[in-house]
Amino acid sequence: MNDASQLYDAAVIGGGPAGLTAAIALAATGAKTALLARRVPYADNRTTALLGASTYLLERLDVWSRCRDKAAALRTMRLVDDTGRLIRAPEVRFTSEEIGLEQFGYNIDNRSLMVALEERAAGLSNLTRFDDEAATIDPRDAAVAVRTGKGEQLAARLVIGADGRQSPSREAAGIGISRRDLHQSALTFNITHSRPHNGISTEFHTSQGPCVFVPLPGNRCSVVWVSGTREAERLMSLSDDELSEAAERQSHSILGRVQVEAGRNVFPLTIERPDQFARHRVALVGESAHVVPPIGAQGLNMGLRDAADIADIAGSAISLGEDPGSPAVLARYQSARRADVASRLIAIDVANRSLLSAFLPLQSLRAAGMHLLGSFGPLRRLAMREGLAPTWKRVS
Repeated sequence: MNDASQLYDAAVIGGGPAGLTAAIALAATGAKTALLARRVPYADNRTTALLGASTYLLERLDVWSRCRDKAAALRTMRLVDDTGRLIRAPEVRFTSEEIGLEQFGYNIDNRSLMVALEERAAGLSNLTRFDDEAATIDPRDAAVAVRTGKGEQLAARLVIGADGRQSPSREAAGIGISRRDLHQSALTFNITHSRPHNGISTEFHTSQGPCVFVPLPGNRCSVVWVSGTREAERLMSLSDDELSEAAERQSHSILGRVQVEAGRNVFPLTIERPDQFARHRVALVGESAHVVPPIGAQGLNMGLRDAADIADIAGSAISLGEDPGSPAVLARYQSARRADVASRLIAIDVANRSLLSAFLPLQSLRAAGMHLLGSFGPLRRLAMREGLAPTWKRVS
């Protein structure tokens, strides 16, 4: 840090959805904010199911109105045991109207969400964009010194690390991470189909993982097909016609004739969690802070809650004259995120393990649990509300 450095209240490193949301939310509190991220075309055709609190947050930040017409409402969640095992769980349906909501949330392509976030960020006068990457991140006593790839220097009292799974911000803060390979991969692609989806998201539970068909606008769905790594590679290698036939079989033709759209991705699944969510003036959000398999649509929704929490906590600290990067403020963020992230990771891991296990007593327990969810209204409604957001973070 030197006289040429620009001092900010907060600097966000990383320009994915969680990073952009954090930058917008921080700037909205009045904090002098920097965003260090390259502007690159978003080429990925993946989608995100934004649940309850996530859409409320984006509405509050004046983002949702810019992309809502690109999203499809999710009104029913349908779980189908397609394992073919001796002991199978009954089908379970969750409907949003049962808990007084028009929809659980919306499914939107990430490209449209990113365009809306970028547009909103560009309109904030106290948000300075550096179209670059961080070359060095150096946490010091009074601030974090950052040098960009082009040699520009800035300093911030708080750095938000939104720079992904291999997070340089996390490494700079000296935060360790635990990682477990699930030996599964997820194949993602979009389809058109001949029958309407009627706002119903259907998740088929197979012996290798879930395969979910999530509504998009029109007669389209996004597909996330989790399976063993070799099977995912085999599916990835199929022609469009072959994959269309495979998807139609997996969907049991509930959507009619299926045609795969251009573009597909496959990625290995892991569960990752840092030893801490904040240290040495660095707070982690998004995949810098947690990586989960795409089960229950929790990944980005957790990342948006990270962004909301750090903005609220740091913004409040600044308004009270506190240092937003001080140990006391970072401890508040640590406390805010610990239970939420831990509970989601445990729930996702248990659900995945129970699905993959061929152990008969565990299959029986899983089937009994699904039967309770389907038949006992109070438990089903509790599960729906907790799936949208933790009880202590619910937005009324």
